[in-house]
Amino acid sequence: MTIIRQTSLFSIQELYDMEPTQKYDAIISAIDLDKIYHKVTKKSRLGAPEELNYAAMIISTFVRYVEHIPTMKDLVKRLHDDIVFKLNCGFLVSDSVPSEASYSRLVTKLDECGVLETERDHVVLQAIAEGFILDDTAAIDATHFEARDQAPSKEEKLKPEPKKRGRKSKQDHEP
Repeated sequence: MTIIRQTSLFSIQELYDMEPTQKYDAIISAIDLDKIYHKVTKKSRLGAPEELNYAAMIISTFVRYVEHIPTMKDLVKRLHDDIVFKLNCGFLVSDSVPSEASYSRLVTKLDECGVLETERDHVVLQAIAEGFILDDTAAIDATHFEARDQAPSKEEKLKPEPKKRGRKSKQDHEP
């Protein structure tokens, strides 16, 4: 298996030195949020609440991966608890924090319309054009691990017959 080295858009040290707002802006500036926003905005009065800040929800979904927040429940909790994080994600102080169900509807819409795949392709092509990716091969994940289709089968251990308890029968007695 060959190892492909690609230069990164930002060095790790540059990202560590940046404040969260600068870091989020630097990463999200390469993504066309307007296309994504127009695909997921509400078009009727029915369904999700109208007062949701969809632009901030999209940004907070991306920031979730940058900050290694594992679940939407943890993201909603952090938005409730950390006002600075909420503002960095683009929410206003007066905005209510969206529920997990609202985020679930957003992710479903993003998955159905396929806009994230087209934006990913656009960002990769832009990075190739600017010289950040030098090869025509772009890998999403290069971690090597052994794949399994199913869990390995367990060997069944035979249990020894339990000893008979109590008084022995006349047949079992030895003379």
